[in-house]
Amino acid sequence: MNRYPIIGSLLCLLLGSCQSIEPLSIDYMLPAEISFPAELKKVAVVNNMAPPASKDFLIKEEETTAKNTEAPVLTQFFHGNANVVSESLAENLAKGNYFDEVIICDSALQSKSKPKQEQMLSVEEVEMLTQGLGADLLIAVEDVQIKAVRKVEFSPFYQAYFGTTDLKVYPTLRIYIPGRKAPLSTIHANDSIFWEEIGTSFTEAESRLINNKDLVEQASDFAGIIPVKHLLPHWQSVHRYLFTGGCVQMRDAAVYVRENNWSDAIKLWEQMYDEKKGKKKMQAAHNLALGHEMQDNLTQALEWARKAQKTAFEIDKVEQKKSPLGIEADDVPNYALESMYVSELEKRNAQTGLLNMQMKRFNE
Repeated sequence: MNRYPIIGSLLCLLLGSCQSIEPLSIDYMLPAEISFPAELKKVAVVNNMAPPASKDFLIKEEETTAKNTEAPVLTQFFHGNANVVSESLAENLAKGNYFDEVIICDSALQSKSKPKQEQMLSVEEVEMLTQGLGADLLIAVEDVQIKAVRKVEFSPFYQAYFGTTDLKVYPTLRIYIPGRKAPLSTIHANDSIFWEEIGTSFTEAESRLINNKDLVEQASDFAGIIPVKHLLPHWQSVHRYLFTGGCVQMRDAAVYVRENNWSDAIKLWEQMYDEKKGKKKMQAAHNLALGHEMQDNLTQALEWARKAQKTAFEIDKVEQKKSPLGIEADDVPNYALESMYVSELEKRNAQTGLLNMQMKRFNE
């Protein structure tokens, strides 16, 4: 379920009750899925993909008819361009500034004569490559599959034809370290790209769809970006909201926030929390949680978020609204929003130890 439409609905309910709310964006770092020992400082990206069977990388294509329309739907399957994928992966790993050095091996390691089941690098191959490249570990591009769905449909509202290409990209990587009999890890990642074109006729819209060559090129470049978040700590942007009205202290605190003066804003919210009751107390606790999160004080942020959640539970009379069928979020908007915030802070707080461990290499 997508949580953002839910939050939008709940915020509309709160705004309808004459509350002043401002959206905020916060960026914070997430740990990678894989933790590399700090002594592994030099990484080599190698191309270990089997060569494609065709020069245009096309595996197969099939045409079907979409539901409720006579417009044909073309589904295509491609191999990725291994050279483009490897170059993109190396470039984006280097941009992360996590390893001391990122090296790329331009030569393809596989040949058409080598069976697919033998594609994994042997202990001897890993040893030879790491020594030859001067690397501590290898990240091998093992496979990239691309699925493209193309269709052209008429829009009565716009009185025009829309051509779309919906792309799914599936890169597979393996991580090798010298001396290990098996890869350290295998990454199966995926993500999507979407293109849309418009025309006054079916033929015009269809002619504007991205061609196969450019599709494979762009999808392969994208395939080198997708796995980076699995390999390196990375930044994420999330939405938060701030209560800003209803009393002088809240409005003054909002001014401090706009000046990026969170310390003075926190003092006013603490005063409010001690003095107010009901919704104002909940709003002060919520803002205090946000203020501490913005200062990376996650333990305190979580404590205040739970206080806001507890007050919201009482405001929305959650206990009285419980039923065997559960409770709709729209019936308890304050409690639902504060519970979502508590959940997000709990998840972020739980990741702190792993993130600190992964970033420890920069303290040595």
